[in-house]
Amino acid sequence: MHKPRLQRLKWIFTDHPVYFLTACTRARGTYLAGPNIQQAFVDFARKGTEHGVLVGRYVIMPDHVHLFTAFSPHAPLLSEWMKGLKRAMSGDLKRMQIASPFWQKGFFDHVLRSAESYEEKWLYVRENPVRAGLVSKAEEWPYQGEIHPLSVGGL
Repeated sequence: MHKPRLQRLKWIFTDHPVYFLTACTRARGTYLAGPNIQQAFVDFARKGTEHGVLVGRYVIMPDHVHLFTAFSPHAPLLSEWMKGLKRAMSGDLKRMQIASPFWQKGFFDHVLRSAESYEEKWLYVRENPVRAGLVSKAEEWPYQGEIHPLSVGGL
């Protein structure tokens, strides 16, 4: 006998899921927040459109990065794309003569289920620099932005 799918899961089964992603540095090293790392991030994120990946809002903290992404059905696997992102940002870390490895293994991912969830998560994420005492207002943090506007449930 076939069981019906739970209603709460209907928001996950979409052609273009939006993910909330977090990647942390190894041993929480504080070397990510800087213009060169941000530029490497932005360059990689912009190239994602060639592979069916759109990067929405992001915040780069000294020891981790938060971002929102949408994956089309023909996009690479999430884990492969994240490896590529870490590799792209690692190039500048090497040039800065920071000892590797740079990243914790793996990453955190969460599929967003509604526009409200995206907005709620974003409001929390954008306050990270304030909570960390790096700025007094979120908009003062220079290592954040939005590459593409995203909507949950579609590109």
